[in-house]
Amino acid sequence: MQTLAEIRFEDAAALLSRYGLQLNLVPDGHPIPGSYWGDSEAGIIGADVFVRSDTPVHSMLHEACHLIVLPPQRRALVHTDATDSIEEEDAVCVLQILLADELPGVGGDRALADMDAWGYSFRLGSARAYFERDAQSSWTWLEARGLADATTRRACVPGPAAPLS
Repeated sequence: MQTLAEIRFEDAAALLSRYGLQLNLVPDGHPIPGSYWGDSEAGIIGADVFVRSDTPVHSMLHEACHLIVLPPQRRALVHTDATDSIEEEDAVCVLQILLADELPGVGGDRALADMDAWGYSFRLGSARAYFERDAQSSWTWLEARGLADATTRRACVPGPAAPLS
């Protein structure tokens, strides 16, 4: 499982900031505020995403995507658990794969593999099968909110088009 220690924190923070989120690094060994799963899993409170160096990148992306899909008034109320529907959860899984492609040293293929290793479950048996063959409703959900382009299968990332450095 790829962790935050294996990528540049600045790259992850810059990506999240483009969506109005703040990435916060918690000292190793300390509990992560707002973590639904506990241990090294990312946490969310309002517009803040909390991670440690041992937090899996896919966890950081997944929790951040829960905040990204919410309107600002709902985002402000979030503490630990952000989803209220299966449709939103499914769409978050697609968006996190797209955003993984925006992070140098990560990429969608790595996110898909780590999602499977962590234990995400999908009807077709893998994250890749879901993403490639079973996620049409998620693409539609994200496209309706301006977060993905279902035709080109890319994230609609706000801010400069230049790659992160």
